[in-house]
Formats: sequence, structure tokens, C-alpha cells
Amino acid sequence: NAGTEADVYISVYGERGDTGSRQLLRSQKSKKFLKGQTDIFAIEAVHLGCLYKIVIRHNGLGSGNGWFLDKVVIKDPITDLDYTFLCRRWLDQGQDDGSIARELPVTDASTFPGRQELKLKREEIWAAEKWKFQKGITLQFYNRLTRGFICLYPDSRVDALGDKKNKYGKVFSMWI
Repeated sequence: NAGTEADVYISVYGERGDTGSRQLLRSQKSKKFLKGQTDIFAIEAVHLGCLYKIVIRHNGLGSGNGWFLDKVVIKDPITDLDYTFLCRRWLDQGQDDGSIARELPVTDASTFPGRQELKLKREEIWAAEKWKFQKGITLQFYNRLTRGFICLYPDSRVDALGDKKNKYGKVFSMWI
């Protein structure tokens, strides 16, 4: 459910102005914005010079309108430069922060090409895992070898002989 059937719009910003909001209409694929698919669009505009950001959004209409966008790459045919705008977030009223529009700065490929991608990946992992570190949470790791739990309590106690019927804390799988 990472694709969308909604209408998608983009605004491209450069040192000489912007394109205004443009609907992405004709992809080289028969169906646009499917999960795991790369869509390619041609947009006609005056040359904007060096690009520095885009705003990409959808109208929120249609069934399954939520969309997980990995990245946008803009190829400038005049300078033969590629501009990458990393997103790796949902544009969905029911996911992430509920926004259906994202303002994305250009990725600076001249410093360390993977640095921004790595930063976004860390943020993504932390967003999924931070609940484990909230005050009062007891963690239970299941050990397949002993078929028991290892419990880490909020007061820093560790119970390596944890009871399988322990009713406290959150349980998740970690194979040891």
C-alpha cells in the first residue's frame, strides 16, 4: 500500500525561479506511482539554473491515496546534472505526520554522497524503535535456546530467567 492513485503535483525551485505547481501526468509506465516502481516524467520549463528544492504533494483523493516516496531525481538536459531529493517518508493523512506535501532540499552529493541517506535511515530506524526507550517500559527478549525471556526492567535490573507468563512490558522478537 505504498503507491497512490491520487493526482501528484511538483514545484521545482532553482536560482532563477520556479516552475509553479505542475501535475505529473504522463509517466513512461502504464500505471503511475505503484509500490517499488520508478516513474519518469518530462516537464517543460525555462532553465532554472542550479536547483535547490522541490515541493511534491498529492491531492488526497481516490482510494489508497497514501504514498511512500523514496526520492525524486531531476535530470537537467542543459547542464547534464542530476539533482537528487531524498524523501523516504509518507505523504498520507493517516501515516507519519499526516502531511500530503513535502518540501525536499537537494541532496549535496559533492560532500559525502551517502551521508544524507544514512541520516534519514537512522531517523527512520529511531522513529520505529524509540518506544522501547520510554520511561517505564520493560523489555522482554525471547531466547530460542532457553525458550524463556530475558527481561530488562526500567530500574536497570536484568532477569535472565524471565517467566514466559510475565504480564509486564512489551514483547517483541529478537533472536539470540
